[in-house]
Amino acid sequence: MNTLQNIKAFIQVARLASFSAAARELGVAPSVITKRITSLERQMGEKLFQRSTRGLKLTEAGERILPRYQRLVTELEDIIQNNRSAHKGSNGHLRIKAPTTVTTRYLGRLFCEFQAAHPGVSLEIAVVDRSVNPMDENFDLVIAAAPTSYANVVDIPLTPYQLVLCAAPDYLARKGRPLQPRDLVDHECLTSILLGQSWTFEGPRGPLTVEIHSKLHVNEATVLREATLLGIGVAVLPRFVVETDLKRGRLVSLLEEFPLRRLWLKALVPNVKLHKPLINDLVQFLQSHMQPIPPWERKPHFITNRES
Repeated sequence: MNTLQNIKAFIQVARLASFSAAARELGVAPSVITKRITSLERQMGEKLFQRSTRGLKLTEAGERILPRYQRLVTELEDIIQNNRSAHKGSNGHLRIKAPTTVTTRYLGRLFCEFQAAHPGVSLEIAVVDRSVNPMDENFDLVIAAAPTSYANVVDIPLTPYQLVLCAAPDYLARKGRPLQPRDLVDHECLTSILLGQSWTFEGPRGPLTVEIHSKLHVNEATVLREATLLGIGVAVLPRFVVETDLKRGRLVSLLEEFPLRRLWLKALVPNVKLHKPLINDLVQFLQSHMQPIPPWERKPHFITNRES
């Protein structure tokens, strides 16, 4: 049986932790996946998966070999793609993951402008609000602001991602205004996937992290903004999402003497893909449109019904 097919089956099963899910992903029967994994294990002379009542997980050998197989498949696909591009000009396909709010407001337009400038390029954009390792899910490039890094993946800064702690005046009238970060443990806090329930502030004596209780947890900033405007609690939001609300007094900035930890919107690129000209072209295009001035400071913000 084809060794490359076996390796691809192994990578999919490891990613999805399921033989049947990997079979659906690859468009084959589960029995085919089982045969491919068995064949690969025979070739390797080691078991790659451990099956138990609690599910499927990689063995120590599987954990060790997975990143090497991922690099191998990526490099092979790049060789084929680059060879095609050499004959057909500036062509290629890129799989991109990007967060919802900043993509629908700003990055989506930039991706489209890039594609318009490169007609031979096809893009597959997954708008997803969760932390993603591009190596695990075969993305060429992941856009993220979360302070998370991965092995064998390079973080390329695009633009500062300023956050603001804020609440509605109605909420502050009921609950009072926090005077220092530790006061937040007594407040109703609204959280997102970006920071979770650990909020880190910069204080005069260094970083100060507060573990807060979440009254509402969402994975998208627009929903979080709506909850904050309704006075449900205190939230950390991207400044570009609430700038107009702050100016019009619908929201109030809090603890300005304790700024939140500085984050960057960044591009996460697997090491094995850094040499791809198309990826470098896209990263340079994004940087040129996001530095030194972020896109949300260059043009009017997206207007919602509440802002009109």
